[in-house]
Amino acid sequence: MGVFAAYASSTGRALVDRELYLPKSWTTDRDRCRAAKIPDECEFATKGALAKAIVLRALASPLPIAWVTADSAYGQECRFRRMLENAGVGYVVAVPKSQFTVGCPRIDHLFAQAPQDAWERRSCGQGAKGQRIYDWAAIQLPAVAEFDYQGRELVRRRWALARRSVSKPDEIAYYLAYAPLDAGVDDLVRVAGTRWAIEECFQAAKNECGLDQYEVRRYVGWYRHITLAMLAHAFLATMTAQAREKGAAPVRKPRSSSSPWRKCGDSWQLALPSTPMPTPTR
Repeated sequence: MGVFAAYASSTGRALVDRELYLPKSWTTDRDRCRAAKIPDECEFATKGALAKAIVLRALASPLPIAWVTADSAYGQECRFRRMLENAGVGYVVAVPKSQFTVGCPRIDHLFAQAPQDAWERRSCGQGAKGQRIYDWAAIQLPAVAEFDYQGRELVRRRWALARRSVSKPDEIAYYLAYAPLDAGVDDLVRVAGTRWAIEECFQAAKNECGLDQYEVRRYVGWYRHITLAMLAHAFLATMTAQAREKGAAPVRKPRSSSSPWRKCGDSWQLALPSTPMPTPTR
């Protein structure tokens, strides 16, 4: 099983990194590892740890990266989110409904208190069958003094989002976000929808470049095949982007009770006791 990263922009998308996940049943059996040509220094690492390593490599590369998005397998890990916050990069990551969030023990309980007019129908991007339309609710969470300020100045905002199916309202997905001050709900929804880029990359790389057409039995063989297929897919994505006419990016049009939700301008905020700004100390 592999852990992969895709890079997505307005002109295209491609897989850019990969790591082979080895369960403990492999890494604790060194004879089995040696037979498969797995290096002795290769130790057990969780999928989350592999994802952190991949993202850190991407951030250290020349790629211009403004956001990171991931599914709930990685989004629920606080260490993964904290790594992104320390790197100063925005994120919109899926989390399970039981995820703890500021002001509420579970994120699904938080959105159960949302007033009906907090839900707005928005597109999170183009899909194979047209625009992906869902009902979305988004709320600003209180800042965390240790991470969201530079000196006494607020530099990032925290959000929680929910995505509800139009045809099946009981199907709701949840997200946590960490965003620049000028990012709005439309930006967060767009980034959340961009996560499907990796699924599209998998499909294209399998169909066009044989990503999954291997019968390797050794560690080096897996990396060689996967890397070559990724390179071929990236080449095709680059050639496609160069062949297209360069035009402007599509414009995406935006859309009192006991509840802790409060309307503030054009967004919603969670009404909790204010968090004091950090005070410089000697």
